[in-house]
Amino acid sequence: MMQLKQFSNTSALNDDFASRLVSILQQAIRERGAAYLVVSGGKTPQALFNTLSQVDLAWDKVTVLLADDRWLDDNQPDSNERLVKATLLQNNAKAARFISLYADVASAFEGVAQVLPRITPLPTFDAVILGMGEDGHTASLFPCSAQIKDGLANNAPAVLAVQPQTAPYQRVSLSLPRLLNSRNIFLHLVGSNKLAVLNKAMGEPDVLAMPIRAFLHHPVAQVTVMYTEN
Repeated sequence: MMQLKQFSNTSALNDDFASRLVSILQQAIRERGAAYLVVSGGKTPQALFNTLSQVDLAWDKVTVLLADDRWLDDNQPDSNERLVKATLLQNNAKAARFISLYADVASAFEGVAQVLPRITPLPTFDAVILGMGEDGHTASLFPCSAQIKDGLANNAPAVLAVQPQTAPYQRVSLSLPRLLNSRNIFLHLVGSNKLAVLNKAMGEPDVLAMPIRAFLHHPVAQVTVMYTEN
């Protein structure tokens, strides 16, 4: 089931979004003693991350993971890990635990068996924040990749190696069942073009054509779309 929350501008969206996330993480800490937050990279969440990083929270009890990343060292400009460390994991949020998707970034891509988050077994996430590309991809689950069926399968491994045909860099991505194993799933969208893509994705259930549909049409998952046109 999808809920659309529309805001007048980015500032209003970020304030409300940060408040929701803090409430979710605080509840997890109260009830289970720890909280798990999964985030995406890109330009859209940077202002949200800056806002969230300044919130007064027991960040030392929060673990942050990435939904996906490019196969790059974290000093490269296009690294999602670099982005998260420079925006979210600052100020008060410096105390959070961060788990890289990479066991060894310098490994050859074929060594993807080493690419596992260092928590065994992986917990249920408290919140997952996803973005969406104009082709309907989310995380690094691209419609044109050879690995898309594997990434969307019910028995998919937790972490998937992806070689997209229409985007730069080889990738690693949490798979659909891993991302769905969350108490709260958010889709963070900014711009009228993203709303058009969302409406298209809602129109039919072909997940191979637009992987975001696997979340939007899922019979159980609760997805909240946080949207502003500007």
